[in-house]
Amino acid sequence: MDYLTSCLPQTPGLLPKWLLFVAVVALGNSIQAYLTLRYNKRIYCTRPHEVTALSSRTFGTWTVLSAILRIHAAYYIQDPIVYDLAIWSYVVAGAHFVSEWLVFGSAGLNAGLMGPLLVSSTSLAWMITQRGEY
Repeated sequence: MDYLTSCLPQTPGLLPKWLLFVAVVALGNSIQAYLTLRYNKRIYCTRPHEVTALSSRTFGTWTVLSAILRIHAAYYIQDPIVYDLAIWSYVVAGAHFVSEWLVFGSAGLNAGLMGPLLVSSTSLAWMITQRGEY
C-alpha cells in the first residue's frame, strides 16, 4: 500500500489526485472507444448511426491526449503553463459535449452525456477557484 501511495501526486490537496483519477478513467474510456462503439453511442444517442469505428477511434485518441495532459498536470500542478493546459482541456471537452447536445443535436441529455458534463464542469470550476493555491 505504501508503494501505491508513493505513486500518487505528492502535492498537498485533493485536486492533483482528482486530476490523476480523471485521467486514469479517461484512459479506460479510450480503450473502450477502440474496442466498441457501445459507449460512444450512449453519448451520441440521438444520432447513433453517425458513431462509426473511425469516429470512435478518433474520440479515443482525443481522450488519450486529454488524459496525458491531466496526468502531467496532476504531478506538475505548480507549473502555470501545465495548469492552464489542463484547464483548457476541460474547456474544450465541455464545449464539445455541450455543442453536440445543444448545437448539433447528436447527444441527448442522458447518463451517457451527464458523466462527461459533470466531470468537465466540476473539474473546470475546481481548477479555476484553486488557481492561486498551486
